[in-house]
Amino acid sequence: MPDIRLHSKIEEIPKEDWNALCGNDYPFLRHEFLDALERSGSVTAKAGWQPVHLSIWQDDALIGVMPLYLKSHSWGEYVFDWSWADAWSRNGLDYYPKLLTAIPFTPATGPRFGIKLPENESIALLSQALQQIAERFDASGWHGLFIEPRLRETCEQNGLMTRLGTQYHWFNRNYQSFDHYLEHFTSRKRKNLRKEREKVARQGVSLTTLEGSEITESHLDQFYNFYQLTYLKRGRQGYLTREFFTLLRESLPEHLVLVIAEHEQHPVAGALSLKSSDCLYGRYWGCLDEFDSLHFETCYYQGIDYCIRKGLQRFDPGAQGEHKIQRGFEPVETWSAHWLRESGFHPALRNFLAEEQELLREEMLRLAQGLPFRQSDN
Repeated sequence: MPDIRLHSKIEEIPKEDWNALCGNDYPFLRHEFLDALERSGSVTAKAGWQPVHLSIWQDDALIGVMPLYLKSHSWGEYVFDWSWADAWSRNGLDYYPKLLTAIPFTPATGPRFGIKLPENESIALLSQALQQIAERFDASGWHGLFIEPRLRETCEQNGLMTRLGTQYHWFNRNYQSFDHYLEHFTSRKRKNLRKEREKVARQGVSLTTLEGSEITESHLDQFYNFYQLTYLKRGRQGYLTREFFTLLRESLPEHLVLVIAEHEQHPVAGALSLKSSDCLYGRYWGCLDEFDSLHFETCYYQGIDYCIRKGLQRFDPGAQGEHKIQRGFEPVETWSAHWLRESGFHPALRNFLAEEQELLREEMLRLAQGLPFRQSDN
């Protein structure tokens, strides 16, 4: 039987071993990314994210790892379970702490563990281990967020409940340029989008895209100011510290793409994305002043243009936002997996998830009708 160990810091697990198991392409599961969150103070027990990362050993060899957190709230997750917590409370039970496997503050679908075992055997082993860990911490259960869709059936076969969500992603269908992309729009939608881009230009705003080593600490200072100002407008502080972005620049420069918008030679907005070999992940945005349509240009159109130029196949611009539909971002399924200790809630939860799934699928079909593409291109 493999030996399961827990770690209060990801640095307790060697970087080379972690990345050998999880891979280097998907940026958010890389040891460097998760370590930057912890070393920068963005992810801490005090902030409600207590690391209890899981490692699996067999004959003194590391054969598996998975990020794991003990959560005292549901902020920064983007799969909303506040109603579940309320149901626990109304029945005199504690929903928190709960166990969470996710990338903090990052609603981007991707791998959530690395194990040298067959997939079904891996899920079965993790499911058993997580139930024991939940008992140890008196956690209400375990949640795995933004898992790869192909794991859905395997999770269900191992007794986990799965939950459907939706996001809006852009797909590169061999476009040769942004104008070539727009040629696939209906005439009216194409004109609307071009007008948005022209508004930005008429306001005297120029945009520059920087990658990797081109991004300096000065650029990050400017961007971080925008990032925090955007949160402050909502009466909150941004989740991430300034040091986090420096650590990313130092350890994962090959994954970074920064768009800076300038007005009269002064930076006024920025969007920082990460990328894999085939996908751009739009993650962080902020602005100093409000300019008409600048958010769409900085966060969406520059990203689409970058994907076309670099041959990336998909653009995941982040959570929510039905306004993305008319700009060519298509509804896609996202999935999470869940196990709750209180079996008495299971029938109600399964009914809730089934009804929610039916409604979401209907909504996705409705939203897809608003895509801007010509009928022949759908």
